[in-house]
Amino acid sequence: AAELEYESVLCVKPDVNVYRIPPRTSNRGYRASDWKLDHPDWTGRLRVTSKGKTAYIKLEDKVSGELFAQAPIDQYPGIAVETVADSSRYFVIRIQDGTGRSAFIGIGFTDRGDAFDFNVSLQDHFKWVKQETEISKESQEADTRPKLDLGFKEGQTIKLNIGNMTSKKGGAAKPRVSGSGGLSLLPPPPGGKIAVPPIPPPSSTAIANHVTPPPVQKSSNASSADILLDLDAPAAASKAPVSATADLWGDFSTASSAVPNQAPQQSNWVQF
Repeated sequence: AAELEYESVLCVKPDVNVYRIPPRTSNRGYRASDWKLDHPDWTGRLRVTSKGKTAYIKLEDKVSGELFAQAPIDQYPGIAVETVADSSRYFVIRIQDGTGRSAFIGIGFTDRGDAFDFNVSLQDHFKWVKQETEISKESQEADTRPKLDLGFKEGQTIKLNIGNMTSKKGGAAKPRVSGSGGLSLLPPPPGGKIAVPPIPPPSSTAIANHVTPPPVQKSSNASSADILLDLDAPAAASKAPVSATADLWGDFSTASSAVPNQAPQQSNWVQF
Protein backbone atom coordinates (compact mmCIF):
# COMPACT_ATOMS: atom_id res chain seq x y z
CA ALA A 1 0.00 0.00 0.00
CA ALA A 2 2.91 2.33 0.71
CA GLU A 3 4.23 1.83 -2.84
CA LEU A 4 0.87 2.92 -4.30
CA GLU A 5 0.85 6.20 -2.36
CA TYR A 6 1.81 9.27 -4.36
CA GLU A 7 3.26 12.58 -3.23
CA SER A 8 1.09 15.68 -3.59
CA VAL A 9 2.11 19.31 -3.22
CA LEU A 10 0.16 21.28 -0.61
CA CYS A 11 1.92 24.65 -0.64
CA VAL A 12 4.89 26.37 -2.32
CA LYS A 13 6.52 29.61 -1.11
CA PRO A 14 9.47 31.03 -3.10
CA ASP A 15 11.07 32.99 -0.25
CA VAL A 16 11.82 31.61 3.20
CA ASN A 17 14.58 32.45 5.69
CA VAL A 18 16.30 29.86 7.88
CA TYR A 19 17.84 30.71 11.27
CA ARG A 20 19.96 28.89 13.81
CA ILE A 21 18.18 29.17 17.09
CA PRO A 22 19.59 28.96 20.64
CA PRO A 23 18.50 26.03 22.76
CA ARG A 24 15.33 26.45 24.77
CA THR A 25 16.03 27.50 28.34
CA SER A 26 12.53 27.29 29.75
CA ASN A 27 9.04 26.03 28.94
CA ARG A 28 7.77 29.49 27.98
CA GLY A 29 8.28 28.74 24.25
CA TYR A 30 10.43 30.14 21.50
CA ARG A 31 10.79 33.85 20.80
CA ALA A 32 11.82 35.20 17.39
CA SER A 33 13.35 38.31 19.00
CA ASP A 34 16.17 36.08 20.31
CA TRP A 35 17.22 35.22 16.74
CA LYS A 36 19.34 37.30 14.40
CA LEU A 37 16.47 38.22 12.11
CA ASP A 38 18.53 40.65 10.01
CA HIS A 39 21.09 37.98 9.15
CA PRO A 40 19.41 34.69 8.11
CA ASP A 41 21.70 31.66 7.85
CA TRP A 42 20.10 30.39 4.63
CA THR A 43 17.51 31.64 2.12
CA GLY A 44 15.63 29.47 -0.35
CA ARG A 45 12.29 27.98 -1.35
CA LEU A 46 9.80 26.11 0.87
CA ARG A 47 7.58 23.29 -0.37
CA VAL A 48 4.95 21.44 1.70
CA THR A 49 4.10 17.97 0.37
CA SER A 50 2.17 14.98 1.62
CA LYS A 51 2.52 11.26 1.07
CA GLY A 52 -0.20 9.23 2.68
CA LYS A 53 -0.91 10.60 6.14
CA THR A 54 2.55 12.19 6.60
CA ALA A 55 3.34 15.76 5.56
CA TYR A 56 6.83 17.01 4.69
CA ILE A 57 8.37 20.48 4.88
CA LYS A 58 11.12 20.66 2.28
CA LEU A 59 13.68 23.48 2.05
CA GLU A 60 15.10 23.62 -1.49
CA ASP A 61 17.46 25.80 -3.49
CA LYS A 62 15.68 28.45 -5.55
CA VAL A 63 17.66 27.80 -8.75
CA SER A 64 18.65 24.13 -8.80
CA GLY A 65 15.91 22.74 -6.56
CA GLU A 66 18.44 20.79 -4.49
CA LEU A 67 17.12 19.65 -1.14
CA PHE A 68 18.68 21.52 1.79
CA ALA A 69 16.68 20.00 4.69
CA GLN A 70 13.45 18.10 5.27
CA ALA A 71 11.06 17.92 8.22
CA PRO A 72 8.53 15.03 8.34
CA ILE A 73 5.34 15.83 10.28
CA ASP A 74 3.09 13.16 11.78
CA GLN A 75 0.67 15.48 13.57
CA TYR A 76 -0.08 19.18 13.74
CA PRO A 77 0.13 21.02 16.04
CA GLY A 78 2.93 19.00 17.56
CA ILE A 79 6.62 18.93 18.34
CA ALA A 80 7.60 18.82 14.64
CA VAL A 81 6.19 22.33 13.98
CA GLU A 82 5.76 24.99 16.66
CA THR A 83 4.86 28.66 16.51
CA VAL A 84 6.82 31.34 18.32
CA ALA A 85 5.33 33.39 21.13
CA ASP A 86 5.99 36.88 19.76
CA SER A 87 5.18 36.65 16.01
CA SER A 88 2.91 34.86 13.52
CA ARG A 89 5.51 34.90 10.69
CA TYR A 90 8.08 32.63 12.35
CA PHE A 91 8.04 28.91 13.17
CA VAL A 92 10.35 26.29 14.67
CA ILE A 93 10.58 23.00 12.76
CA ARG A 94 12.40 19.74 13.47
CA ILE A 95 14.49 18.57 10.51
CA GLN A 96 15.73 15.00 10.11
CA ASP A 97 18.18 13.21 7.85
CA GLY A 98 18.30 9.64 6.65
CA THR A 99 20.51 8.52 9.56
CA GLY A 100 17.95 9.43 12.23
CA ARG A 101 19.63 12.61 13.45
CA SER A 102 17.37 15.65 14.07
CA ALA A 103 17.79 19.35 14.80
CA PHE A 104 15.55 22.33 15.46
CA ILE A 105 15.82 25.36 13.21
CA GLY A 106 13.77 28.52 12.79
CA ILE A 107 12.07 29.59 9.57
CA GLY A 108 10.43 32.91 8.78
CA PHE A 109 8.44 34.58 5.98
CA THR A 110 8.73 38.18 4.88
CA ASP A 111 5.02 38.36 3.95
CA ARG A 112 2.45 37.59 6.61
CA GLY A 113 0.14 36.07 3.95
CA ASP A 114 2.79 33.42 3.13
CA ALA A 115 2.92 32.40 6.79
CA PHE A 116 -0.89 32.15 6.85
CA ASP A 117 -0.92 29.89 3.77
CA PHE A 118 1.77 27.66 5.26
CA ASN A 119 -0.21 27.24 8.48
CA VAL A 120 -3.54 26.55 6.70
CA SER A 121 -2.03 23.92 4.38
CA LEU A 122 -0.86 21.88 7.36
CA GLN A 123 -4.21 22.27 9.16
CA ASP A 124 -6.20 21.12 6.11
CA HIS A 125 -4.01 18.06 5.60
CA PHE A 126 -4.33 16.78 9.14
CA LYS A 127 -8.04 17.54 9.18
CA TRP A 128 -8.35 15.19 6.21
CA VAL A 129 -6.22 12.60 8.05
CA LYS A 130 -8.59 12.77 11.02
CA GLN A 131 -11.65 12.24 8.83
CA GLU A 132 -10.07 9.28 7.05
CA THR A 133 -9.20 7.70 10.38
CA GLU A 134 -12.77 8.04 11.65
CA ILE A 135 -14.23 6.59 8.43
CA SER A 136 -11.91 3.57 8.49
CA LYS A 137 -12.72 3.02 12.17
CA GLU A 138 -16.46 3.06 11.50
CA SER A 139 -16.09 0.63 8.61
CA GLN A 140 -14.11 -1.78 10.80
CA GLU A 141 -16.76 -1.61 13.51
CA ALA A 142 -19.47 -2.28 10.93
CA ASP A 143 -17.62 -5.38 9.73
CA THR A 144 -17.39 -6.82 13.24
CA ARG A 145 -21.10 -6.37 13.98
CA PRO A 146 -23.43 -9.32 13.31
CA LYS A 147 -25.22 -8.90 10.03
CA LEU A 148 -29.00 -9.10 9.89
CA ASP A 149 -30.53 -11.64 7.55
CA LEU A 150 -33.51 -9.82 6.01
CA GLY A 151 -34.10 -12.31 3.18
CA PHE A 152 -37.25 -14.41 2.83
CA LYS A 153 -37.12 -17.93 4.16
CA GLU A 154 -38.44 -20.83 2.13
CA GLY A 155 -42.24 -20.71 2.03
CA GLN A 156 -42.44 -17.36 3.80
CA THR A 157 -44.95 -14.87 2.44
CA ILE A 158 -46.10 -11.41 3.34
CA LYS A 159 -49.50 -9.74 3.14
CA LEU A 160 -49.95 -6.12 2.18
CA ASN A 161 -52.99 -4.27 3.51
CA ILE A 162 -53.54 -1.08 1.58
CA GLY A 163 -56.27 1.06 3.13
CA ASN A 164 -58.71 3.54 1.57
CA MET A 165 -59.15 1.46 -1.56
CA THR A 166 -62.59 0.23 -2.80
CA SER A 167 -62.57 -3.07 -4.68
CA LYS A 168 -66.29 -3.09 -5.61
CA LYS A 169 -67.52 -1.57 -8.81
CA GLY A 170 -70.37 0.17 -7.05
CA GLY A 171 -68.10 2.22 -4.84
CA ALA A 172 -68.51 5.89 -4.19
CA ALA A 173 -68.36 7.78 -7.46
CA LYS A 174 -66.35 10.92 -7.80
CA PRO A 175 -68.36 14.11 -8.29
CA ARG A 176 -68.25 15.53 -11.74
CA VAL A 177 -66.48 18.80 -12.26
CA SER A 178 -68.72 21.36 -13.84
CA GLY A 179 -67.52 23.36 -16.80
CA SER A 180 -67.07 27.08 -16.88
CA GLY A 181 -70.32 28.74 -15.93
CA GLY A 182 -72.08 25.40 -15.46
CA LEU A 183 -73.93 24.06 -12.46
CA SER A 184 -72.13 21.44 -10.40
CA LEU A 185 -74.47 18.49 -9.85
CA LEU A 186 -73.74 15.24 -8.11
CA PRO A 187 -74.48 12.06 -10.09
CA PRO A 188 -77.35 9.86 -8.92
CA PRO A 189 -76.53 6.93 -6.68
CA PRO A 190 -76.02 3.60 -8.45
CA GLY A 191 -79.22 1.60 -9.00
CA GLY A 192 -81.49 4.40 -7.85
CA LYS A 193 -83.84 6.82 -9.60
CA ILE A 194 -84.42 10.46 -8.98
CA ALA A 195 -87.98 11.18 -7.93
CA VAL A 196 -89.22 14.35 -9.55
CA PRO A 197 -91.56 16.24 -7.21
CA PRO A 198 -95.04 16.81 -8.72
CA ILE A 199 -95.83 20.32 -9.90
CA PRO A 200 -99.07 21.59 -8.33
CA PRO A 201 -101.73 22.82 -10.81
CA PRO A 202 -102.18 26.56 -11.09
CA SER A 203 -104.87 27.96 -8.91
CA SER A 204 -106.95 30.92 -9.95
CA THR A 205 -107.24 32.04 -6.35
CA ALA A 206 -103.43 31.92 -5.90
CA ILE A 207 -102.87 33.89 -9.07
CA ALA A 208 -105.48 36.42 -8.06
CA ASN A 209 -103.86 36.81 -4.69
CA HIS A 210 -100.43 37.19 -6.32
CA VAL A 211 -101.41 40.39 -8.20
CA THR A 212 -102.02 43.31 -5.91
CA PRO A 213 -104.01 46.13 -7.51
CA PRO A 214 -102.81 49.69 -6.97
CA PRO A 215 -104.64 51.88 -4.46
CA VAL A 216 -107.89 53.46 -5.62
CA GLN A 217 -107.79 57.20 -6.16
CA LYS A 218 -110.80 59.10 -4.88
CA SER A 219 -112.71 60.70 -7.72
CA SER A 220 -116.24 61.80 -8.29
CA ASN A 221 -116.45 59.88 -11.59
CA ALA A 222 -114.79 56.66 -10.29
CA SER A 223 -116.98 53.88 -8.97
CA SER A 224 -116.54 52.10 -5.70
CA ALA A 225 -115.65 48.85 -7.53
CA ASP A 226 -112.00 47.72 -7.93
CA ILE A 227 -110.81 47.67 -11.51
CA LEU A 228 -107.65 45.66 -12.25
CA LEU A 229 -105.27 46.48 -15.02
CA ASP A 230 -103.58 43.96 -17.23
CA LEU A 231 -99.96 44.22 -16.11
CA ASP A 232 -98.85 41.52 -18.54
CA ALA A 233 -100.00 43.43 -21.63
CA PRO A 234 -97.40 44.92 -24.02
CA ALA A 235 -96.27 48.52 -23.64
CA ALA A 236 -98.00 49.55 -26.90
CA ALA A 237 -101.32 48.15 -25.75
CA SER A 238 -101.09 49.94 -22.40
CA LYS A 239 -101.21 53.35 -24.06
CA ALA A 240 -104.69 52.70 -25.53
CA PRO A 241 -107.73 53.29 -23.29
CA VAL A 242 -108.86 50.19 -21.50
CA SER A 243 -112.33 49.01 -22.57
CA ALA A 244 -114.61 48.03 -19.80
CA THR A 245 -116.31 45.39 -21.95
CA ALA A 246 -113.03 43.61 -22.96
CA ASP A 247 -112.19 40.50 -20.99
CA LEU A 248 -108.58 41.28 -19.98
CA TRP A 249 -108.12 38.73 -17.23
CA GLY A 250 -109.38 35.53 -18.82
CA ASP A 251 -109.67 33.11 -15.95
CA PHE A 252 -110.70 35.78 -13.49
CA SER A 253 -114.37 35.63 -14.49
CA THR A 254 -115.20 34.55 -10.98
CA ALA A 255 -113.70 37.70 -9.55
CA SER A 256 -115.42 39.86 -12.17
CA SER A 257 -118.84 38.37 -11.49
CA ALA A 258 -118.70 39.64 -7.95
CA VAL A 259 -118.68 43.25 -9.16
CA PRO A 260 -122.23 44.65 -9.72
CA ASN A 261 -123.16 45.68 -13.22
CA GLN A 262 -122.39 49.29 -13.77
CA ALA A 263 -122.22 51.61 -16.70
CA PRO A 264 -118.76 51.75 -18.26
CA GLN A 265 -116.86 54.81 -17.15
CA GLN A 266 -113.51 56.31 -17.97
CA SER A 267 -110.75 54.92 -15.71
CA ASN A 268 -108.38 57.32 -13.99
CA TRP A 269 -105.73 54.68 -13.06
CA VAL A 270 -102.14 55.41 -13.81
CA GLN A 271 -100.73 52.65 -15.97
CA PHE A 272 -97.31 51.17 -15.25
